[in-house]
Amino acid sequence: MVYLANDKRYDTMVYNRVGASGLKVSAIALGLWNNFGSVDPLATQKAILHQAFDLGITYFDLANNYGPVPGSAEENFGRIMADDMKPYRDEMVIASKAGYYMWPGPYGDWGSRKSIIASANQSLQRTGLDYFDIFYTHRPDPDTPVEETAEALDQLVREGKALYIGISNYSGAQTKAIAAIFKELKTPFIIHQPRYNMFDRHIEQDLFPVLRAEKKAAVSFSSLAQGLLTDRYLHGIPKDSRAAKSTIPFLHEYQVEKTLSTVKQLNAIAANRGQSLAQMALAWNLREPEIASVLIGASRPSQVVDNVQALDHLAFTADELHQIDTILAEQAK
Repeated sequence: MVYLANDKRYDTMVYNRVGASGLKVSAIALGLWNNFGSVDPLATQKAILHQAFDLGITYFDLANNYGPVPGSAEENFGRIMADDMKPYRDEMVIASKAGYYMWPGPYGDWGSRKSIIASANQSLQRTGLDYFDIFYTHRPDPDTPVEETAEALDQLVREGKALYIGISNYSGAQTKAIAAIFKELKTPFIIHQPRYNMFDRHIEQDLFPVLRAEKKAAVSFSSLAQGLLTDRYLHGIPKDSRAAKSTIPFLHEYQVEKTLSTVKQLNAIAANRGQSLAQMALAWNLREPEIASVLIGASRPSQVVDNVQALDHLAFTADELHQIDTILAEQAK
């Protein structure tokens, strides 16, 4: 059956400008870190992508090592694009990254010019794309001069392989340093991708002031704290959940137990707002003017539908924000 996108897809989605650039992105973005690898059914992946696009999601986030196996998320995305989404390419913002381990030897990791250029070329080949809308350095390299990393990313733009440049996992000071180099090179650096959620707010004091000064935006990942900020664990740890799988990084059973009281209190606030906890957590991220978009993950289309409904209630009262801050401050003790 030929895929025809929903002709109402742009009616309700929110689109935010990325800093001072001319680019706008959907306030909800789809990340392909999990559930899009070689171990996941391609039909399900296609259904998720179709559902996201039908709801107005235009920003799709990849990286060279997403899988498993590493690279398979890009390959699967490329198959789906070629099969039935290619006619919509110009309506999509597709991003990828280089910087984490991808192949053996000294060139398959980090941020040297050699590694970044080779990785970007491989990613384009896997996805079958002519260019990425945004290409990121996935993490700062302590052993490579920041000038070299910046110049490699600038080269990708000059060669027509990327329209815009982003950085991820850079501190405020590191962001300021590389932004100065991009400014001198006249590189279209527009966006940062940091970890940010109710349980991890470190960028509020470190990174946000730099983004404001530099007129850049952010798209947050781990916006739901790997599922902690959902109703998934309110009544125990399901056997098929991420927390129950020891192979899933960043989320373990002890974290669920440690945060359960806090999650229940936050869930009560969300219920009073007429939202699920996940919807409130996404709206909470988007309250920050520097956050242009929040990344979500999905293992089935219905999760995309649920998360996009966060946009139905983005506003917070001062009392709600105070309650949330108080609860989170107690958790942080």
